[in-house]
Amino acid sequence: YQRRVHGGLVLVADALIGDVKADDFDAVALPGGMPGAQHFHDSAALNALVVQMKQQGKLVAAICATPYVMLCQNAALMEGVKQMTCFPAFADKLRAQHPAVTFLEDRVVVDGKLVTSQGPGTAMAFGLKLVELLVSAEKAAEVAKGLLFQG
Repeated sequence: YQRRVHGGLVLVADALIGDVKADDFDAVALPGGMPGAQHFHDSAALNALVVQMKQQGKLVAAICATPYVMLCQNAALMEGVKQMTCFPAFADKLRAQHPAVTFLEDRVVVDGKLVTSQGPGTAMAFGLKLVELLVSAEKAAEVAKGLLFQG
């Protein structure tokens, strides 16, 4: 399956969502942006997969609009969440919908096995945090150095 997206970029899927299971992955990282975050929200198959991953104690990560547009609309994904971040334009909606969840303005927020980040300007820090959590802090530092990233 392939899809032409904004700017003419063609994305080719390695597998269809119906052909994978939570057991196949150590983590899921959900990119942000609209309307993509809304498409994630609307996908029952993706929501079910992410819920299974959360229930198995696997890392669930989302950036930009996706933490609010997808995660905050799914009670099973929000269960036990104490703090998170998202694209700042959604902060007031997040606070209103989930008053028990602390919205942080940090570039990346880790709450147990949930990792959230604010948007395009925080994507590098988000990716490096995932490397740290999935591999090691040393590997994340090595990758950051190679990318000339100082965060």
